[in-house]
Amino acid sequence: MGQESLEQWAENDEGDTDSGDTATPERCLSVTVRGPWGHFRRIEGNVVKQTYRIIPRTTVAGLFAAVLGIERDGYYDLFAAGESAVAIQPVSEIRTINMPMNTLSTADGNLQSLNGRGKLSVKLPDPTTLRQQHNYEVLVDPAYRIDIWLADNDRYRELRDMLEAGKSHYVPSLGLSEHLAEIEYHGEFDVEPGPRGDSVDVDSAVPDAVEDIVLEPGTRCQVEESPAFMTADAGGRTTAGFTAYTYNPDAGCLKVKDVEPSRVDGRTVVFV
Repeated sequence: MGQESLEQWAENDEGDTDSGDTATPERCLSVTVRGPWGHFRRIEGNVVKQTYRIIPRTTVAGLFAAVLGIERDGYYDLFAAGESAVAIQPVSEIRTINMPMNTLSTADGNLQSLNGRGKLSVKLPDPTTLRQQHNYEVLVDPAYRIDIWLADNDRYRELRDMLEAGKSHYVPSLGLSEHLAEIEYHGEFDVEPGPRGDSVDVDSAVPDAVEDIVLEPGTRCQVEESPAFMTADAGGRTTAGFTAYTYNPDAGCLKVKDVEPSRVDGRTVVFV
């Protein structure tokens, strides 16, 4: 084994974590993502296109992959279980409305190629065809505090540099491309073991702990299961795992027992 300089050792040690699928990072990056609208389409249902209330972990991965400039289907291993850790905290009341939208089909058979004989061509829907109206359930003023760690030190530092500079390779959005997102970078924080006790107040959405929630009068509590991990395959991508989030739709904390929380910037969160 070759000898490392102090600088190399410090860089290699950056962001070290416990082994195993339930990664517990030593430090993480923290941002707030918000926008006037958001839509994270639920995988079930077609008539009304319903939205998840908590931004799915797979969408978080796609959002930061967009910041890093990683192409579609090229980032699933980077955000795999054990290779990344994400905590999601709603920071504003979760509200939805139904919004009818007139849309054009983007299926291959309905696209027209512009400048098809040139080196560069663009495919667009035929604007002369009839629109179809769909009802979308959209989030109103969604905002989430997201804490993220990556095991890949090079990508972790690259993401930190991009967030510090306020830059992104692709335009960040909340689910649909027309729902533009604003990313507020809070900084890099140490991750400390959370408070211990029979039950603790957790600020973030709580993953996979539905039976451990301590119900309290006056505190609302909702549960939803959403895609958490994906893998690339011959057809593009496949969902490899789900997470059941329990959360307070009023953006307050929940009392939980038998969890392993962490402290980040004065908040109590649970990573997945």
